[in-house]
Amino acid sequence: MFYPIFTINNKILKNISAIEAAKAVIDEAPLIPAYEKQFQQEAIVRTVHYGTRIEGNDLTFQEVAKLVEGHQITATERDIQEVINYRNVVSYLEELWSLYDANMPLPEEKLIPAGDSQRPFFYSETIIKRIHELTTTKIIAESEIGKYRHQQVVLKNTRTGEIAHRPPPAIEVPYLVADFIDWLNNPESREIHPAIRSAIAQYVLVAIHPFIEGNGRVSRAFAMLPLYVEGYDIRRLFSLEEYFDRNAETYYNTLQSTHQLSSNIFKRDMTLWIEYFTEALTIELTRIKEKVRSLSRDIKLKQKLGGKQIHLTERQIKLVEYMQQFGGLRMPDAQQLLPMVSDDTIWRDLKKLVDTGAIEKRGSTKGAYYCLVNV
Repeated sequence: MFYPIFTINNKILKNISAIEAAKAVIDEAPLIPAYEKQFQQEAIVRTVHYGTRIEGNDLTFQEVAKLVEGHQITATERDIQEVINYRNVVSYLEELWSLYDANMPLPEEKLIPAGDSQRPFFYSETIIKRIHELTTTKIIAESEIGKYRHQQVVLKNTRTGEIAHRPPPAIEVPYLVADFIDWLNNPESREIHPAIRSAIAQYVLVAIHPFIEGNGRVSRAFAMLPLYVEGYDIRRLFSLEEYFDRNAETYYNTLQSTHQLSSNIFKRDMTLWIEYFTEALTIELTRIKEKVRSLSRDIKLKQKLGGKQIHLTERQIKLVEYMQQFGGLRMPDAQQLLPMVSDDTIWRDLKKLVDTGAIEKRGSTKGAYYCLVNV
């Protein structure tokens, strides 16, 4: 039975604490941008671009963005196909998340004692193989798509030619993956923080190297599931692929250092890798946190709004930020803040903010003073 070896040290604790802090700000923010979908789309493009670039894809960020949006570009057939495939992988993960999320109990149902109403996500080899199918379609031979490898492989350092990693024999792959999946589904392992489970999932699949090609993308994609379905989807606004690509040397060196600890995958101490992975997640979530922090500095506002979250347009964000900075604003202030916007549009924005309960209006119409609700 597989059980990962690692130590929760001060660095990992610090990272987990930062992850929790960022998650709290993002999840509890009462005022969030109406263009959240745009943020999610940006995260998808970053994931697809950097997730394929780290494997040698030559397309630019702009070219990948066009492909993700459904446009055509001029480039090598393989580069284009790799991007299309990885976009399909991201869509598959979102589908798994949405199907699982749709079957979760409603907030009022969660008050019921834990039981069948709190169904845990079921991890499976089928999911891993499906991710590989989507990753390698039209890239490798059809006979290899979604199938575990049947031959021994070695990974070499491209600069020195030395063997960097010798994955386990092909005959062991099905058993190793099955043991790993059993661990993921084990109730005891579910007590481990999802960020750590995600890190372990990525490393184990990289180390087993279950397929003839596409293992890096498969392992990074599958590793998102423990975050998505165990309460850390963070609105799906983040992408770890960019961090891995921008720090590629450290990324591969950390994997290599862990590989070298033992010839037995399941006896390797994963502490160093977990440190690296949780640091990457910390940096990315902190970046997202800063996007919403300025809009909602006091979570009491959400309580004032009855627990709901209000989606703001870019204009409304500017109005709210001005009120936060100066305590409130009058119509002349709003006109200076939004010089290219008509008075009628400004009035409608202010009225919407008043109607939602985010701000309050004091005084007569012409000399009215608008400020955030008193929390």
